[in-house]
Amino acid sequence: MHMASREFHAAGTAFFQAFKEYGKAGDNGPSLRCLKFLVMASMLHSSTINPFDSQEARPYRDDPEIKVMTNLVQAFQNNQIQEFEAILRRNEEKLMADEFIREHVEELKRTIRTQVLESVIVPYTRISLAYISKALNGIPMEDVRSLLVSLILDGKLNGKIDQINGILEKQVDSIGRNGSDGKKLLEESNISSLENLVHQMEKLGTTVANTTGRYSPH
Repeated sequence: MHMASREFHAAGTAFFQAFKEYGKAGDNGPSLRCLKFLVMASMLHSSTINPFDSQEARPYRDDPEIKVMTNLVQAFQNNQIQEFEAILRRNEEKLMADEFIREHVEELKRTIRTQVLESVIVPYTRISLAYISKALNGIPMEDVRSLLVSLILDGKLNGKIDQINGILEKQVDSIGRNGSDGKKLLEESNISSLENLVHQMEKLGTTVANTTGRYSPH
């Protein structure tokens, strides 16, 4: 229910509880399946916490039934998109055999692509879609545009796509929506305004002094 509603954090919490309760009951089959689902929910939530760091899940990280998920989450959290997609290809038959996992594999690919995309574009104000495509393991340009449009519509990216030249142009505004670049421009603007104010006050002081000296009685 939570996964269908895209409430991935709540889903992960529910799967973790189910994993522990099945484990207490000694029912390893459902327990391990819930652990797989927990890992899926964790990645879809873009969590920075590795599920296998928990005391309860740690003993299963090298379990043959779980090892694929262990490798997946490690590649995901390290933004290793080539390795991540290679793991999916190598284990496609095994992963796709589970209907629940099969339903969310495409969403999982989109999640890591978005994650890597955000990291790739950080240093640039202009970047070609071809370069982004290459960084995302050679995905089609149409998919690159789709990811960028989603980020723009979600308010996570302030920019526009030059369709003719195939360029993403990021826009830096005064409220710093693009991180440090925006903050730097805002700080520079404030400093410039302050310097200008000081300069004007100095001129005013000089004018007042000259006027006072000119009309004062001797």
